[in-house]
Amino acid sequence: MKSENFGLDARFALALAIAEEAGKVALGYYENRESLIIETKRDPQDVVSIADREVENLIRAQVVATNPDDGFLGEEYGLLAGTSGYTWVVDPIDGTSPFVNGMPNWCVSVAVLRDGQPVIGVIVAPCHGEIYASALGKGATLNGTVLSLDPKRTIRNAVTGIGANSYVTPAFVGNMVEKLLDAGGNFIRNGSGALMLAYVAAGRLVGYYEPYMHAWDCMAGFCLVREAGGWFHPFPVEGDRLIKGAPVLAAAPGAIDDLRRIASL
Repeated sequence: MKSENFGLDARFALALAIAEEAGKVALGYYENRESLIIETKRDPQDVVSIADREVENLIRAQVVATNPDDGFLGEEYGLLAGTSGYTWVVDPIDGTSPFVNGMPNWCVSVAVLRDGQPVIGVIVAPCHGEIYASALGKGATLNGTVLSLDPKRTIRNAVTGIGANSYVTPAFVGNMVEKLLDAGGNFIRNGSGALMLAYVAAGRLVGYYEPYMHAWDCMAGFCLVREAGGWFHPFPVEGDRLIKGAPVLAAAPGAIDDLRRIASL
């Protein structure tokens, strides 16, 4: 079926089906992770396995077969340009380090952009049996239950997620933690930015901040947060910016101002 016959609803259904299937495949690798060959990318903390590559190939093949005019950006194999105005943005396994070390904090993240804006976001966390799903104007759900953020929750009465990696200095990370603590907040970091963005949409976290993150890590989460009633800082997508990193900030209504000050955004 050609892309022109596919609208938002059909792509949403497809994204959900593909993400669920990919989650099952990834879980199979996770349960047999002792046999995986682990490689490093930028540094010893940035790892990849055949599971990442096989899951991305599975998702890409189904998208290309059904929507050949759509673009596709995956963490492992880069950008395939499209002509339909839609671009799929996928992290086959976000949280590869927890994944290969036997911790359950990883997920499959599938987003669809339309003219640069996230209009579909699906995040599947197989170890937790959780499916987060959202589409523009259709709200956000967790296992079918509608998500709606509480505006009374702030950085002082809830928990903020943070992320860090070797793209930013230890001093920068230390300073952002200090500013959050000085403002009366507290934080967690679980190793998967996409999953923590889903937790913002679910109201488990009041916000998430990472000073440098890629589109495949955040676009699905952005859609979820927006559709649950939250806010996110715009991610640059012009030209080749979509394949480069940028600051990521998403928040529930009661935490937006505080977290923007902390992140200087």
